[in-house]
Amino acid sequence: MRYPVLAKCMVVFVRLAPAGWRTALHLLHCPLHCGLVSAGEFTMSDISTLRQVLRDSHTLAIVGLSADWFRPSNFAAKYMQEHGYKVIPVNPKYSEILGQRCYADLRSIPVPVDMVDVFRKPAECAAIAQDAVAIGAKTLWLQIGVINEDARRIAEAAGLTVVMDRCVKIEYARLFGGLNWFGVNTRVISSRRPNWIPH
Repeated sequence: MRYPVLAKCMVVFVRLAPAGWRTALHLLHCPLHCGLVSAGEFTMSDISTLRQVLRDSHTLAIVGLSADWFRPSNFAAKYMQEHGYKVIPVNPKYSEILGQRCYADLRSIPVPVDMVDVFRKPAECAAIAQDAVAIGAKTLWLQIGVINEDARRIAEAAGLTVVMDRCVKIEYARLFGGLNWFGVNTRVISSRRPNWIPH
């Protein structure tokens, strides 16, 4: 990262720190939303699709969720939980995360799941997509840095909406959470605000 960009990162961090240093730190994992890189460098999903997904998803199964508070997956899960979403942890290493029972795999979850949010290596995503299809999920969401075209094809062929290379926490904050109030470039250009929020 070049020094001017690093300096801009620090400015963004200072601006966001009063709202919670964990949120500020997590946002710096994604230079796009801090206005540091071109949107063309990322796999983009259109604004209306993201809003629809976040509005219609109520139960999130988070594959690869860590119990460590400093991990990005834990940041994201805790944030979504605090904003009214039901979070179901999926990780064979743990029995419970964030006060919720943790399942070894998607197929072990006994309740309907709206979104499968993936914090795993791209190579594992095709199999996860197959499991997402098998449990009847509506959306397959691959986190920042996670791109797998085979997983996309598997999920889309079964009718799932697919979002890749984006953070569900950042997108919620960008579209519904007032992220722009802190000087972050949300890339949402509109004179109108949504007349609803998901939760």
